[in-house]
Amino acid sequence: MRDIVKKLKEADVGSIGIGAMIVFIAMVLVAGIAASVLIQTSTRLESQAMASGSETIEEVASGIAVFDIVGSIVSASSDIRYLAITVRPRAGSPDIDLNHTGILFSDGTDKCLLRYDYAAAAHYQDDVTGDLFATDTWNDLTDEEFGILILEDADDSLSQFTPVINKGDKVVLSVQCGVTGAFAANIPERTDVFGRVIPEVGSPGMITFTTPASYNDILMDLQ
Repeated sequence: MRDIVKKLKEADVGSIGIGAMIVFIAMVLVAGIAASVLIQTSTRLESQAMASGSETIEEVASGIAVFDIVGSIVSASSDIRYLAITVRPRAGSPDIDLNHTGILFSDGTDKCLLRYDYAAAAHYQDDVTGDLFATDTWNDLTDEEFGILILEDADDSLSQFTPVINKGDKVVLSVQCGVTGAFAANIPERTDVFGRVIPEVGSPGMITFTTPASYNDILMDLQ
């Protein structure tokens, strides 16, 4: 009888050992799977965080700054026909391609989106001297286009087909209003104009001004 009891106890010990081993192996497998999932998740989150941080820095620390807007009328009896919007890259901004930059602005009645047409040679002027409004850049500008006049470009990064601005560059974006231009009419007195110069990446340059109560001069500093 004692021998039978001893054998039964030994069998129970063996069964418990096998069960414990199975549980241990299962725990190791579960822990391995969980660790693999955590590693993959952390790697994906790290990559996403780095990409988001890079894009955020690019958005905040880059873009276009508008620092001057001048309007010109054709004659003493007319309204503003031409706008000269002077822009430069923001501090720390990477290169900005004006081929992928747009001017979106409104006079409260109409809203216009203008882009640069690199195929139109008359819309680009790289040696501006004298009267800005006397250049050929203003010719044939429509309600969908703006021109480019180069003020400063020390490293020759700007050209008709690849107008790229970088540190130190200053350019004038020329806009024609009127029947065939923006707003389909010249800009009259006491008109609020607002909008943005929008680069491909980065902060836009803000356009906001109110035209004078009367036009006493041919040229007017609007912003």
